[in-house]
This record gives sequence, C-alpha cells and structure tokens, in this order.
Amino acid sequence: MSSRNVATALRMFATLGPSQAGEASAMMGTGSALLAQRAAALGGASAVNKGCSCRCGRVACMGACMPMRHLHAHPNPPSDPDQALEYLREGNKRFVNNKPHDSHPTRNLDRVKATAAGQKPFAAFLSCADSRVPVEIIFDQGFGDVFVTRVAGNIVTNEITASLEFGTAVLGSKVLMVLGHSACGAVAATMNGAAVPGVISSLYYSISPACKKAQAGDVDGAIAENVKVQMEQLKVSPVLQGLVKEGKLKIVGGVYDLATGKVTEIA
Repeated sequence: MSSRNVATALRMFATLGPSQAGEASAMMGTGSALLAQRAAALGGASAVNKGCSCRCGRVACMGACMPMRHLHAHPNPPSDPDQALEYLREGNKRFVNNKPHDSHPTRNLDRVKATAAGQKPFAAFLSCADSRVPVEIIFDQGFGDVFVTRVAGNIVTNEITASLEFGTAVLGSKVLMVLGHSACGAVAATMNGAAVPGVISSLYYSISPACKKAQAGDVDGAIAENVKVQMEQLKVSPVLQGLVKEGKLKIVGGVYDLATGKVTEIA
C-alpha cells in the first residue's frame, strides 16, 4: 500500500471505534497492521481533539461527534457478491423499463434519517464524473445503498483506490463495479490527443493504454478497454485482492449507454 493510500485510509480509520477498526483491520489483511498501529497511536479522541466532549469512543472523532455504532444496511442486504451483483442488474432493468420501485424502501426521508448515523452500502463504484451518469438512479438504489467514487474517465488514482478499499473492507460493499459510459469525452479526447486547457490532459496518461488496445478511431472499443484497464489497476491493491480471494468481493465492469439507460457488463 502506498504512503498516500496509508494516509488516506488512516484518516478513514480515525472515524471508527476501536472494535470497528479491529474488524476492518482483520478484513483488510495485507497492510492493515500498519494502519491499526497508526490508528492506535493516535491515543483516542481526546488526544486529537481534547476540547471535544464526545463520548462516542472512536479513535479520533475530530469533533464530528457522530457515533458510528449503528450501521444501517439495505432492508434486504445481499448475502454474497453474486447476490449483490444481481441487485444491481435488477435495479438497472427496472430503470431501463421505467418501472422503479413504486415505494422505494431506501429513497425517502425515513431512510435519510435512518442512515444519518452510519452506512453499510452493499455495492461500490468507480464511475465517470459525467453528469448524465447518476449511479444511484440508473441502478434504482437509494440512500446508503451504494458507495460511489467519480472522476472523469473513471480512472484509478491512489485516492480512488483508498476510497474503494474503505468502501469494501471497512463498510462491507460486496461488489465493486468500474462503470464507463458511451460517448465518454475523456476517452475521446485521449484518443484524439487534442490540446485541452489547464491540467485536463493529465487524464490522458491513465486512459491512453486503453486507446492503444482499441482500433484506431474506435471510441466505443476504447471505452470498453478503459473499463478493463481500470479494473486491473484496482486488482493491484492487496486489500481488494485479498477480499476477492476470500470470496467477500467481486470486481466487475460495465458500460452505461447514455441513449438507452442500459448497463452492459464487461468481464
């Protein structure tokens, strides 16, 4: 685990109680011992924020005063990665058929209140930042159901990896989907190699391997290849890799069609 990932994960560990941190450490496997030691070294909430009167018992509450004792899961949480993936398939099918839940169990104010003190998402995503790809909606899910990271071109960075390690190893997501979409501007721009303002071209480095694998001018092919490339990048993580080997996580890919709403899975 890189030093940047360790730092990010440590900050996340700091929001957990001692028992939760221990459980998360056990699930995360390789690299987690360092995180657990670093978290313990913080010396509790008072060592970080001595002025806080919070008694939540977390390692470092940082004054947030929001206990995480009650992690509200999906009303019918999936029992394994296969069932979690099936939940996503069923949700996207409802969306495509324009038949969302009439009375959605996790998309109302009651659910907002129920998840205010904690979260237990059953799925995690690395999605493009495109405004036309609202993950919760296209899979017909609600508050607290999915843990979503988004960045243009759905590329893997240290921060993205750290966030997804947290969403799976700590929060318990059982399926992780890399989600690309049709007509992705980031992939098209990388393939064209056109000049762009600011630091937008920094995205090219992570996307260019996919463009090289696709046929010249085949943007759709490059989009699919990019999903595969980013999936492989995530599998480098010892944490995610360990969860997959233990049967606790499945890493999959998909491409969302902007015109139809359908998500086509990529092996």
